[in-house]
Amino acid sequence: MRLGGRRKSTNIQDMRGSGSSSRGGFGRTTQRVRLPSGGRTVRSSGGGLGGIILLVVLFFVLRSCGIDPLQILAGSGGGSGFEQMLPQTTQTQNQTPSATPRTDAQTEFVSRVLAETEDVWNGVFKANGQQYPEPVLVLFSNQVRSACGFASAASGPFYCPGDKKLYIDLNFFDELEQKFQAGGDFAQAYVIAHEVGHHVQNVIGVLPKFNQMRQRMSQAEANAMSIRVELQADCFAGVWGYYTEQKGLLSRGDLEEALNAATQIGDDTIQRRTQGYVVPESFNHGTSAQRREWFGRGFESGKLEACDTFNNDV
Repeated sequence: MRLGGRRKSTNIQDMRGSGSSSRGGFGRTTQRVRLPSGGRTVRSSGGGLGGIILLVVLFFVLRSCGIDPLQILAGSGGGSGFEQMLPQTTQTQNQTPSATPRTDAQTEFVSRVLAETEDVWNGVFKANGQQYPEPVLVLFSNQVRSACGFASAASGPFYCPGDKKLYIDLNFFDELEQKFQAGGDFAQAYVIAHEVGHHVQNVIGVLPKFNQMRQRMSQAEANAMSIRVELQADCFAGVWGYYTEQKGLLSRGDLEEALNAATQIGDDTIQRRTQGYVVPESFNHGTSAQRREWFGRGFESGKLEACDTFNNDV
């Protein structure tokens, strides 16, 4: 990627070495939206899925009429719908970030990538007459506490709907290259853009709606819908990639890096690597082919409507 000289985001919260990475036992970790971990899921009929994608349109229509749909959804408890929220006392608002983020190369890189996502999504929202609430990216080491509970670096990068923040231990990028064979700067940018995609879902109401709907679903149905949620975040990451390419910021081979990363973190590929066989009913993020396809749809079109994972076969 050609990010030299590009602006750096100011929405970086550096918790490394601040004492936030406490040692000891973990509390219950809830509602994190993260990379696949092999959780159980099965296919469902998809009943009620059509209501979710309508939120993408309704969000902007309601706001143009002076109605805030997020206030309407607030009564549902918010969140991503993956698990119940922890009490607000676990939020990172009680933690103090370092005065300035460290100026190492990786920090500068993620700061510039985050800035590029801000520019793209600010533009998309502005084109619809709305303002994009930029998320904060929290850098941590080993362990961190968020509004979604405690998490370790082993959990991988994640988005917490409760505090609207992205979390990443930058050592994950080494794991991405060494364990997942998915190196490269655009592969790393794809990871960040995917978590930002979850933030967009939270803002437009997809995650709150999921939280509301899952109360009437079986666990199997909720798990199956999580695949659609994850694939939409991949597609939103692709939309960001489309505009990044339009700005001339991609180098030769960058797209292949992102597609390879999507392939390497597919449920089927991870299972073959870790256990030697595949159990389709346990998928919860999508297969390699699905993740490649939906990132590609966003990348080729640059349109949100191309990311309708709820009214189309996945």
